[in-house]
Amino acid sequence: MFSSATKNDVGGYTDRFWYPRFWNGMTIRAWLLLLKSGRFQIAPIRWGMVLIVTGMAVLFNSPCAAIQKIFYGKRIRQTKLAGDPIFIIGHWRSGTTLLHEYLIHDPRFTFADTYACFVPEHFILSRYILRPIAALLMPKKRPVDNMAAGLDRPQEDEFALTSMGLPSPYRNIIFPNNPTIIDTEYLTLHDLSEEQRCEWLEGLDLFLKSLTYLSPNKRIVLKSPPHTGRIRTILKQYPDAKFIHIHRHPYSIFPSTYNLWMRLARDEGAQRPKGRGLEDYIFDTLNTMYESLDADLKLFHPNQFCEIAYEELTGNPTATLEKIYQCLQLGEFETVQPVLEQFAATQKSYQKNKFNLSTEMKEQIANRWQHYFERYGYEK
Repeated sequence: MFSSATKNDVGGYTDRFWYPRFWNGMTIRAWLLLLKSGRFQIAPIRWGMVLIVTGMAVLFNSPCAAIQKIFYGKRIRQTKLAGDPIFIIGHWRSGTTLLHEYLIHDPRFTFADTYACFVPEHFILSRYILRPIAALLMPKKRPVDNMAAGLDRPQEDEFALTSMGLPSPYRNIIFPNNPTIIDTEYLTLHDLSEEQRCEWLEGLDLFLKSLTYLSPNKRIVLKSPPHTGRIRTILKQYPDAKFIHIHRHPYSIFPSTYNLWMRLARDEGAQRPKGRGLEDYIFDTLNTMYESLDADLKLFHPNQFCEIAYEELTGNPTATLEKIYQCLQLGEFETVQPVLEQFAATQKSYQKNKFNLSTEMKEQIANRWQHYFERYGYEK
């Protein structure tokens, strides 16, 4: 268990049984594939959740997905992206969400909101019917911190891919106690067959075309930490994509990531999370992702990759965002600067999560993430 760090103030909401779960938007095919990946090891206390998700899949999601495919499928497939996407990458809890929140205030961009990621296979069809109902059931905060939540807020496209039935490390959220970690090969996509890699890229591309169908002529800004280790595969599909990498002090990342996985597993899981092996999983995951990122840096051409620190973004957001726009040539910064500064003003009162780390845990983090400390110049 995670006993070397204690939670002081971690924000979030108090769970309620009516809050939508990530899996509530799945078709029956995707839902059964997810349950199969965890060998149907469902704790009795979670049978109610599983029955609700199954009912939604059969009675609503599968029919809606089929109808959308019939009426919109061809038009979605023929949709052209308005430029290759902009990817925000970095480890979980390193500030990717905050950066995403800033960039989506630029009216030249569009993004994957929570509703689209919640029901990726029919959000075009159902957005006028289900969305207002689901919005009433949503919590006002994210589960792990004090950032605002809602169906119109930006979300990780990784959740959309998972809901579409594609393998993802996020399937571990629902089966946190399984003896073997699920889908670790999808952290980098390197060890997949060509067929598996193509299937993943096709799923991502279909989702992005669906977003573009609703917002034509707008470039998509995405954020998903797993993309940090997938650069070479993404560049094969989107050779002109832009990447913004954000990093943060490991002493902040580690306890917050542990809290993230435990909280999501508690609220979303089909099992009561015990946390066995989670510390090692977090250590190994960061190292795997950043080994892949470091190997892929040579693939970038000029004005394609920009790197910032979380401390930069929170300390001087205007200057940091201007640096990003100039580095990646994202367009004129002055036109969007006032709205970005307006959003920055709303963040001044934001209360960050606070954790207490023991000396022993700090030493372990420093030893196991030594490369990250050295790469980004963090003090131990």
